[in-house]
Amino acid sequence: MIKNKILIEGIRDGLPIGAGYFAVAFSLGIIAAKADLSSWQGFISSFFTRASAGEYGVYCSIAAKAGVVEIILITLIANVRYLLMGAALTQKLDPKMPLWKRVVAACCITDEVFGISIAFKDKYLKMSYPLGATLVAGTMWAAGTAFGITAGNILPNNIVTALNVALYGMFIAVIIPPCRNDSNLLYVVIISFIVSYSCSLILPVSSGTRTIILTIIISAIAAYIKPVRKDE
Repeated sequence: MIKNKILIEGIRDGLPIGAGYFAVAFSLGIIAAKADLSSWQGFISSFFTRASAGEYGVYCSIAAKAGVVEIILITLIANVRYLLMGAALTQKLDPKMPLWKRVVAACCITDEVFGISIAFKDKYLKMSYPLGATLVAGTMWAAGTAFGITAGNILPNNIVTALNVALYGMFIAVIIPPCRNDSNLLYVVIISFIVSYSCSLILPVSSGTRTIILTIIISAIAAYIKPVRKDE
């Protein structure tokens, strides 16, 4: 009964997350439609990925006819932050929790599910809580992608183009707040734009490969020159 109660709590807390996910994933579906993915393919890929930047990179790579290795690399790089979230979440788990439950909890991690899980009211996080949140939020995310693909295939081109801009607006909205608080981050973003555009003119490689190379190089240089310092 207690496990079911916690599962229901996860579902309850995942509902508002899922509502936001649906809107964002709809824009991803517009991108996926350009890659000739079917609604079911978009639903399945979205449900098991649940990462806007990662999926955007994958769908753009598929549309550009990129190879499997390139698609895997760009997905790993875009989603590497989840390794850090998983490490942090282990501090919230009961040391006696079985490995399979830890794996399930790890597979449920997204930015938002991690946030509500790390703030779980009990001393130890139960696996059923992030599972419940993911069942509803992940399904709504996948449904948003499927609906976006359907819309992208039937709506007029001018409307599809307008909806396509929404995802870029979301990415801009993600980087503007932290850039306001950290001038170093602002400089990195501006440099990234300039370098990425310059390399698109002179480097004879695909956009996916270029993104992989520049992400690693620019982030490594920025972390070395201006590391994030935290008080104890």
